[in-house]
Parts: sequence; structure tokens; C-alpha cells
Amino acid sequence: MDSAPRPLHASNTGSSATIGMVDSKAKVTEGNESLHVSEPASSPVTWDGLDDPINPQNWSLRQKWITTLVTSGITLNVTFSSSAPSSAATRIIEQFSISNEMSYAVTSVYLLGYVFGPFLFGPGSEMLGRKPVLIVAMCCYTFFILGQVFALDIQTLLITRFFSGFFASSPLTVGSAILADLWAGKDRGLPASIFSGSVFLGPALGPLVGGFVAESSLKWNWIFWVMFIFAGASTVMMIVLLPESCQLVILSKKAQRLRKQAETPEIARTIFTEHEKKEIKLDEVLRLTFYRPFQMLAEEPILVLVTAYMSIVYGLLYALFEAFPIIFMERHGLSANQNGLIFIGVGIGSTLGAFLNWYLTKTLYVPHYVRWKGFPPAEYRLWGAMVGSPALVVGTFWLGWTGNFESVSWAAPAVATIPIGFGIFLIFTSFLTYLIDTYLMYCASAFAANTTIRSLVAAAFPLFTVQMYQSLGIGWAASLVGFTALLMAPSPFLFYRYGALIRTKSKFAPCVDLKIAKKLEKSNSLV
Repeated sequence: MDSAPRPLHASNTGSSATIGMVDSKAKVTEGNESLHVSEPASSPVTWDGLDDPINPQNWSLRQKWITTLVTSGITLNVTFSSSAPSSAATRIIEQFSISNEMSYAVTSVYLLGYVFGPFLFGPGSEMLGRKPVLIVAMCCYTFFILGQVFALDIQTLLITRFFSGFFASSPLTVGSAILADLWAGKDRGLPASIFSGSVFLGPALGPLVGGFVAESSLKWNWIFWVMFIFAGASTVMMIVLLPESCQLVILSKKAQRLRKQAETPEIARTIFTEHEKKEIKLDEVLRLTFYRPFQMLAEEPILVLVTAYMSIVYGLLYALFEAFPIIFMERHGLSANQNGLIFIGVGIGSTLGAFLNWYLTKTLYVPHYVRWKGFPPAEYRLWGAMVGSPALVVGTFWLGWTGNFESVSWAAPAVATIPIGFGIFLIFTSFLTYLIDTYLMYCASAFAANTTIRSLVAAAFPLFTVQMYQSLGIGWAASLVGFTALLMAPSPFLFYRYGALIRTKSKFAPCVDLKIAKKLEKSNSLV
């Protein structure tokens, strides 16, 4: 680093800091470089140039993909655990002498843990860092699974399932933030598709593996041993391979290094970051984490409608765990492990949806990135949902009415699970990215509200699914879900048409694209 004075520049990443105005009278070293400080800093520590390599946005492509795949891997693990015990319900009923209704709670209480976790792990990852929060949460999640292995009564099983779900919500909450740390909006299509795919592949794999364990000669609790081994391996992998990606935390660590290397305490006191200067007050934390999400839910029509649609879709996914045994085991005579194999269709559909979402983002979103100065209209994210919403309606009716008759081969309703998985994935991914682009700096609060409501709905669905299918019959029960999906199917089309108008009346949506549009119109009128 030269000795000529130069100002601090805010940019995207770096390994050495420039603080205030610098000259050669005092010196602090970092690595092989020197930092010269002769007077108190007038600006906080930030990235050293646009290409600063410690900024996660400037990490190598290899490092970004390792981080993305590790994050997706632990997300796959925690969602796998949500559904895996559902295939062992019969053996759990025998072990604890409980009713069928009580056995459904094994899935529901896990999802209930999802309701409360995001309020802790989201803000915690911003203050303490993504990795420390994930390490603590994943370790606790894993050890609570061990409690399920050795549970002596149903109460212990349900309590440990709840706390497992509570800590398991950490990758779901922090994972999307990690992707935002690493990838620019125009490059986020494929990573977001892979991450979202893990959210749905996990629940699909759970019954598949659980079915084979349930029909083996192993003890009833071996499904929980499988979950424990998988969770432990995923946690170790995360500890070894996952770097810290929160930019606020990285800059704070950088400032700490520079303070230790400062020649005098006076110089050290001039080294700070914006994050460190913010005074954390309990009432402010509570307001941001608990009050604001529900304030937005009460005042934001976009958030209300998107959350309602996503809650129904998410609930449908977990209702399948209770509906499939009725359709394929009771009506078509398949075994438990064969019933688990049916979930492969959901996984195939989700995978196809991930590839289509990546293609649509690449062809219908990225080309607008430059013209809109990095902020294309949020409605350009909805193309996937426009394809997925009709697919979900078709798949739901297809599943119900082909599965309703014994004379129809089991393969017909099994194939219907592909458009169901396809539709669920595209709806979810499109609307999640839509919320990010709509609320930008407020998206964490929007996600907290969205996650809370849809997890509550998902926790409730397994509790009444069996009764609904038994009372109405397979065909009409599926039709009830199908008509609900049909009612909500126009949502992405209506948001695409009227979303911008609705956003102008929002208290929280920054509407950067609308401001850019006005500037573009003004510049065009001057030409």
C-alpha cells in the first residue's frame, strides 16, 4: 500500500482496510500490507475497493458453490427429519399405545417448532454471524433427535420433536440470507433453485427411507437413529466447510484485527464499523423481530395474499404424508416401503421445477437486469408461479380421482405426484424471490411473518387430513384441495398485472424499480 493520502472507499470486498485519511507517520500492518494512520478516522472500516476478496460477493466461484451446496445439504437434512417418522407411524402407535390422531402430532409438533425459530435465528445471524448461529442450532437439533431415539413415552417423543423442529428452522431461515450474501440478484437463479429444491426433496425423501426402515426387522426407533446419523454427518460437514458470509460480521472481524495491530490505543479507538457503532437495545430488537412482521402482515396486502397462497401449498405438501397411505396402501394395497417410493414423484417434479425456474430466470429476468440498474420489477419473478399454479391444480385432481378407484392402476395417481411436486416448487420459489425483490431491506420481517403462518398451517394439515379423506372419500377430499388451489391459481397472473400498483401504496416496499422507471421516462422524453 502506498503512502500517499487517499480516502476510504465503500466497495464490495477486500483484505485490507483504508480508514479515514492515511499517510506514513503511523503504521498498522495486516498480513504483508501496511496501513498508515496519523489522525482519527472520519469513516468506518469498509471494503477495500470493488474487488476486495474478503467480500462474499467476490469469493471464487468454487467457494460460492461449496457454500451453497453445504447450505442446501443441511436444509435437506432438517426437512428430511420433518417427514421421516410418518412412515413409521404404525410402529410408533404400537410402541406407545396411542391413537392414530396422536401419531399425526409427531409430524405436526416438529413443524410447530418452525413457527418460533425464525424470530431467534434470523436476527441472531445478523448480530453474531451465520456460522455461529448454525453451529449452535444444528448441534442442538441433532442432540434432540437423540432424545427421540431413547424416548420412553409419547410425551418425551413429542417434546424432543418440537425442540428439534425449533432448531431445525435455522437453515431454512439463515440459508436464504447466505445466498443473498454470496450471489448478486442476476446470478441467484440456479443457486436459489437448488436451495429451494432441498426444501422439498427432504420431505419427499423422509417417507421413502422411513418406509423401508419401518418394514425391516430393526427396532421401532431405528428411523430416529437414521435421522441422528444423517444430522450428525451434516453438522460436521457444515462446521468444516461453511465459512462466515455475513458482511457485517466479516467487517467487524476485520476492524478487530486492525485494532489489535494498531500502534497506540488512540489509533485503535479510531477503527470501527457502522455495525459496531449501532447500540443494540432490547426494545428495538423485540420491535424488529416480533412486532414488525405482524405489522406488515396486517398492513401489506401483497404479504397477506402471498402468505395465504404459500400456506395452502405448504400445508398440502405435508398433508400428502397422511393422504398417500390412504390412497396407495388402503385403496391400492401397496406396502409401507412401496408407499414411500411414491414420494419419488414429488422429488422428480421438484427437480424439474428447479431446472425450469433457473431457465425462466435466465431468459426472462436476467436480460432486464442492466436496463433496470440491478432492480428489475419484482413481478418478473412470477413466471415460474404462472406455470406452477395450473400444474398444481391439475395434479391434485388427477391424484384424487385416479386414486379413488381400485380398478385404476396405482401408477396413475403415482404419476400425478410429479405435477404436484412441480407446481409446489415453482409456486414457492417464485413467491419467495418475489417477496425478496418487493421488500428488499424489510424482507427478513416479511419472511418471518410468512414462515410463521405457513408453518402453523402445515402443522395443522396432518391433524385433519386422514379424517377428511375418510369422511369425504379420496376423490372429493382431493377435489376440496384442488378447488382451493384453483381459487388461488390466478394469484401470480394478478400480481404480475397489478403488483406494481399495489406496491406504490405499501409502507414497506421501497419500489426502486418504479423510481428508475420515472427516470427512464424522463430521459426518454428529453431525447
